[in-house]
Amino acid sequence: MSLFDRLFGARGREHPESRLPADRQAAVDGSSSAHEAARLLRAPTALMQLSEAEALTVVGFMRPRRFRSGTTIIRQGEATDTGYMVLVLEGEITVETLIARRVNPVTVTVLGPGSLIGEMALVDGGARSASCTASTDVVCAVLTRDALEAVTAEQPATAAKLMTAVAQRLAERLRDSGHKLKVYSQLVQTMQQEIDSLMPTPDGRR
Repeated sequence: MSLFDRLFGARGREHPESRLPADRQAAVDGSSSAHEAARLLRAPTALMQLSEAEALTVVGFMRPRRFRSGTTIIRQGEATDTGYMVLVLEGEITVETLIARRVNPVTVTVLGPGSLIGEMALVDGGARSASCTASTDVVCAVLTRDALEAVTAEQPATAAKLMTAVAQRLAERLRDSGHKLKVYSQLVQTMQQEIDSLMPTPDGRR
């Protein structure tokens, strides 16, 4: 039996935010599978700032989803269906982005269990910044904006910690992008200097 079935069981297709708090708590209490999902949510590739108890609370609000290999889970530029983020439980997802003047998308990374996708759009409601495609059959847990609002209403401290962890994750990504941009700028400058040194001067000298 997969982690998906052991964690969510026959009731997994319900909207978890509609459950009574006691029922939701009972669904994760004593479940080794729920603890495994919480462990993945606290992985360095996800939201490691959460405590085990906080991660278990969030897992109780997540919906199960399966995606077959080749399915586009998130599409770059999508601006309407943005109200969710995805935690990978099993399988791999390829993240790609389209760049101006290129016909084919560029692969940014490949993500496995314990990875999060879609958290930026969940926070700001903006268009998706990259496409995420299942490169294998994928099992994941989805936190919707409705579920996030339910967490906020029932467990405000946990919701605040969750959003702080997401904000820190996005800040780290922004810093990393800034560092890469700086390195790229330095590389372009070095290449330009090399080109200038090879170009002849007006008097014909190099």
